[in-house]
Amino acid sequence: MKKIFLASLLIVLGFQITISQELAAVRENGKVGYIDKQGEFVIAPAYKKANNFSDGLALVLDGKKWGYINADGSWAIEPQFKKAKDFSAGVAMVISGKDWIYIDKTGKELKLASSDKKYAFKDGVAFIKKGKSVGLMNGKGEVIAEPKFQIIKGFRDGYAKCALNDKWGIIDNKGKIVIALEYTGIGNYVNGVVRAEKGEGNLGLVTSDGFVKVEGASRIWDFKAGGKYTIAKKGEQIGFIDTKGNWVIEPQFVKAKAFKNGYAGVYNGNKWGFVDINGKVVIDYKFDDVDYFSPEGLAPVKNDDWGFINTKGEMVIEAKYGITVSSFGFLSGKVQEKGFVEGLARVKYNKKWGFLKPDGKVLADKWFENAEPFVKVK
Repeated sequence: MKKIFLASLLIVLGFQITISQELAAVRENGKVGYIDKQGEFVIAPAYKKANNFSDGLALVLDGKKWGYINADGSWAIEPQFKKAKDFSAGVAMVISGKDWIYIDKTGKELKLASSDKKYAFKDGVAFIKKGKSVGLMNGKGEVIAEPKFQIIKGFRDGYAKCALNDKWGIIDNKGKIVIALEYTGIGNYVNGVVRAEKGEGNLGLVTSDGFVKVEGASRIWDFKAGGKYTIAKKGEQIGFIDTKGNWVIEPQFVKAKAFKNGYAGVYNGNKWGFVDINGKVVIDYKFDDVDYFSPEGLAPVKNDDWGFINTKGEMVIEAKYGITVSSFGFLSGKVQEKGFVEGLARVKYNKKWGFLKPDGKVLADKWFENAEPFVKVK
């Protein structure tokens, strides 16, 4: 009985490890492989090009054909496609012959909702087009939003901007309108709030309570995920507002970055520093550029090169690195966060890329030709 119990426990634990595994694509000796968060290769470098994992599979180029691999490196779908897109909602778009088609995770062709043009699935949905109008379908091929919209922008964390009759609103990836289409301009929906314009010069925020004008605002930036405050401009100066549209820090800065983990980077026209939520300068203006503080209490700052300071403004990781803000081209091209993300920071040193730990040590003491952020493998 004990042996059976232990075997069952190992199976369960193994399953939990698999679903919570995080891998990063890296290039070594001209080939792409995947490392875990200990810096060890779990999939050896073997591919000319490769994407990070998406929906449990990674798109890789083997020879001249694209295929999909599992998290253990085995083939889920053998390389056979001239072009292909990442999986989302169990569906991927590939070229078979001369045409784009949809396939499932076994490589079987799917017949989904008809559309004048095929679009790749992202965030669980794909666009469908009829004439000049756009709608949405889910991974089952069900139409969840009829093609009646002028525009639906790309989805971010389950939400997208959409327009009908020159009025903007927000739609979710279930096809539900969460912000009515009644605005002349709109931002990205984050934390249940979105910046919007209701007629020329009438800027404010929209929540479940409706539209609230932000007095004097000439521009409002999007909120950051998990953030309670965002940047807004009045006249020629920048301040901060909360989700109710109240000015919590009066406009007084030339530039600013959003609050994250209790601090925001601000620019006085010459150098960058940091303020707390009371607007007090807690780290003096002395940097050419800054980014957000991480949960570890570290922020990337730049003069000649990038280093990391703590919340006292002390340089705790030497300023000698480059920090990328987007992918390298062999992957998706999506904009990525700088600084520490879930315990690791991707940096460049001596033309190589690696991952720093909060103590300043390099993950596994390894450097790569390229390195992408870690992503969770479902």
